Amino acid sequence: MRKPIIIVNFKAYEKASGKHAVELAKIHEKVAEKTGVSFAIAVQPIDLRMVVAAVKIPVLAQHFDPIHYGAHTGHLSPHVLKDAGAVGSLLNHAEKKVSIEVIRASVQEAHEIGFMVVLCADTVQAGKDIAMFDPDFVAVEPPELIGGDVSVVDANPKIITDAVEMIGNGKVLVGAGIKTGRDVLMSLELGASGVLLASGVAKSSNPEEVLMDLAQGVLDFQAGKKS
Repeated sequence: MRKPIIIVNFKAYEKASGKHAVELAKIHEKVAEKTGVSFAIAVQPIDLRMVVAAVKIPVLAQHFDPIHYGAHTGHLSPHVLKDAGAVGSLLNHAEKKVSIEVIRASVQEAHEIGFMVVLCADTVQAGKDIAMFDPDFVAVEPPELIGGDVSVVDANPKIITDAVEMIGNGKVLVGAGIKTGRDVLMSLELGASGVLLASGVAKSSNPEEVLMDLAQGVLDFQAGKKS
């Protein structure tokens, strides 16, 4: 995926489920085409195939398990998710945490089939620890700010600079409280390669307006404007 990237997690919000997931995905694609900014979306597994069929922007799963084909009732195989059209998946989100052993095995399984992994971490140190498995991105999201009104760039911008220093340039995404183009611009100025957000878009009464504002943050960064 092209960087800087804006990844929107649809979670299991009503406005981002079923037919609404398709509608919201199309809005993301519309904004991506209009602005040239790189967007990706993470959707529920039951919505994956129909969302992939409806849009051309990258679609991610929200979770997967380190399994191949076989007797794994209730698990999510990256092989099946890739076959359904997912380019990759989130993993270890604050709402779906897994052990370090599962992270290691999952990333290894994903690497074998060219399946992208965005590992989530609640602290910079945790992000550094899981970065050793060489995921495509590490999204650092302080859990106390997720879904809130205060963004990580305002609460503690040092989290971002520390993450870039400890995890590596080109690997870090910023999450938690990101809602505006200003948040995006500041995140990129501090060295992040993109953002991961959810409720600011998925619960909005006007998601296109929100997405346009987020995209403007990327465009302002690319134009050299300052926050």
